[in-house]
Amino acid sequence: MLNQSVTQVDVAIVGCGPAGVVLAALLGQAGIRVHICDRLPGVYEIPRAISLDHEILRVFQQMGVIEQVMPFTEPFTNSEFFGVEGQLIRRMTMVQAPYPQGYTPSVVFSQPPVEKILRQHISGLPKVSMAMGLAMTQFSQDASGVYLNYEDSTQVQAKYAVACDGGGSAMRDSLGIGFEDLDFDEPWLVVDVLVNEKGLAKLPKTSVQYCQPERPCTLVIGPQNHRRWEISLKPGEDPVQAATPEATWKLLSRWLTPEDGELWRQSSYRFHALVAERWREGRVFLAGDAAHMQPPFLGQGMCQGVRDVANLAWKLTSVLKDEVKGQAAEKLLNSYGNERKAHVRELTSRIKGVGALVCERDVEKARSRDLKLLADCGGIVKDTPRQDILPALSTGLIFPSPGAGTLFPQPHMQAGQLMDQLYGYLWRWVTDGTVKTELPKGISVIDLSEQPETEGVAALWMQRHGVHAALVRPDHYVFASAAHAADAEKLFENWRTHLN
Repeated sequence: MLNQSVTQVDVAIVGCGPAGVVLAALLGQAGIRVHICDRLPGVYEIPRAISLDHEILRVFQQMGVIEQVMPFTEPFTNSEFFGVEGQLIRRMTMVQAPYPQGYTPSVVFSQPPVEKILRQHISGLPKVSMAMGLAMTQFSQDASGVYLNYEDSTQVQAKYAVACDGGGSAMRDSLGIGFEDLDFDEPWLVVDVLVNEKGLAKLPKTSVQYCQPERPCTLVIGPQNHRRWEISLKPGEDPVQAATPEATWKLLSRWLTPEDGELWRQSSYRFHALVAERWREGRVFLAGDAAHMQPPFLGQGMCQGVRDVANLAWKLTSVLKDEVKGQAAEKLLNSYGNERKAHVRELTSRIKGVGALVCERDVEKARSRDLKLLADCGGIVKDTPRQDILPALSTGLIFPSPGAGTLFPQPHMQAGQLMDQLYGYLWRWVTDGTVKTELPKGISVIDLSEQPETEGVAALWMQRHGVHAALVRPDHYVFASAAHAADAEKLFENWRTHLN
């Protein structure tokens, strides 16, 4: 039995990294009682993630912190891939303006100050309690809740708990959930350097993938004078030795000398491709690195974690507020793992494809790769937007129709704001005015014929998919689309089946 001093909440979150803090914010803002803990007292001061995409910026907008975050971001430069002989073989860019989500599609950012902004934000939410510098030591669950014990002998009882406690998740291990290995396991050295003006003059002006068999590596242009190298280690090289300052500067010598900047971090990692076998066990969910790990070639690690919790937050909110009950509630909560696991597996497969292109160590195979890539583009390297590689949702709470499972655009409206700022973050029926139908309660109507957009990004989405309306979920993914009133009737009948 629990003692009388137990704290009772709706959701307990273990881990206050990016996934945990965003989940706490989204739930707390929706009026859900949240307790979040982390064994570390403060933000980790060394950057790990370095890139974000516009979907994540849209979530920061939803949290109300986007104006605070943006000064710590810069547009991601193009990424140029160079082959065996140093020739350009591929170029990755971002989708062209007008930007579909209302923000620069790809940005680099400084993680420590951004995480501080996120934590400061949740510290001001009345429904969120925080316990930093405090580890969760044990938990159990039954049909009515999850019971968590902390190292200071305090206890929390929650209706649900979410493990956001990283790749070495103790909660995942306690639940007996293993990882599926997606077959990528390589040792790399990650180096962050604060480069001075002399050093900056020596470096490329774009991010670079050096697809060279002798030593595949990556250079990322971070904010201001922050530059990151990801350098593959050869068989037999000692990862610990490689991470010493002397060995690190030797590996950086093709670009810089110690006089050109200051080492900020150098750490050896094994890059993995892993996804949890299950994302839910009873009343406990996994999110972020506790649920998956992927190679860094498209900078999707933190983005994946934020996608997880944006998906989970609205579903937990709907169930906890009794908007969805009974079997429908269980189906809704189970859709979280089904949707996110399939999405993570597909995106990880695509990331591995980029990694395989970069990491080919056989010289002749690498030369053949270069020749094929150049032949495929007629010898003229074309821009490939990073966003084209991101998959749509393929399963779960979507109704088969054009564009279902894709991320719906966020247009700038003539009223002077972005769509979400005007209409909120619940279910939205976005129409060009030609599909007339009776809507269920609880769905906002955005009629673009009455409230026009300024850049046509929603109209372009509808034109591309041959439809005139879309039902958009709270996490901005399309549940279904409609070209005619009959389509709308079918999709809303399906929607009611799922959520009633």
